Amino acid sequence: MGFIKCPRCELNYIREEEQFCSVCRREMRGEIQEDTVELCSVCGENPVMPGKDVCLSCYKEMAQQGAEEPEEEQERPDMEIDMEDVAEMDEIELDSGSDDMPAEISNQISLEEERSREDEEAEREEEEED
Repeated sequence: MGFIKCPRCELNYIREEEQFCSVCRREMRGEIQEDTVELCSVCGENPVMPGKDVCLSCYKEMAQQGAEEPEEEQERPDMEIDMEDVAEMDEIELDSGSDDMPAEISNQISLEEERSREDEEAEREEEEED
């Protein structure tokens, strides 16, 4: 018993003996599935904000109490980078033939080389066909 993609939506997997996934069957019968709304983990009454686990009112309360500042007002001094700091950074030099590199990586060819090789092979095949 294997699984295949639903032939109607091509998103969900179904068993080989089934014709359509449960989502498509509900749609074809005309049933409307309402998305479940996740409730706030603090108050348990209001829907949560996108990407959070609390509602807007609880989020504002927490921000006022100082437990968490809203993202717009939140300062991140560790994320500020001045150009002077960047200018003081040391450059890292890369060796093209490093001994640390595994053999399979150093033996790989570039994309351009691969394309030119494929083009040459295609030209040879065309010449052989003529």
